[in-house]
Amino acid sequence: MNVLFICSQNRLRSPSAEQRFADWPGVETASAGIDYGAVVLVSPELLQWADLICVMEPIHRQKLMARYSSELAGKRIVCLNIPDEFQFMEPALIKLLDASVTQYLPS
Repeated sequence: MNVLFICSQNRLRSPSAEQRFADWPGVETASAGIDYGAVVLVSPELLQWADLICVMEPIHRQKLMARYSSELAGKRIVCLNIPDEFQFMEPALIKLLDASVTQYLPS
């Protein structure tokens, strides 16, 4: 399963999620940002690669749908509802990621 994590700038939340689940059995991870100026910007290629897309906030889903509606046809998009108030790999962020993402991953 290919899982793409998306936040605004691809600096804190989505790279943390990518790293946290990188060793999950049966899962490949990547991360990107939806806002221009992101470290890695969301692309049609990344969206095509992904089996599951996890966005951090509802606005990320809205921006994805506005820019990439045709590429998202048939894709599963999950909103994790994780606000932009964490540092990279902060324990509280990892706890939230564990609680919200693992239910979608192979067991």
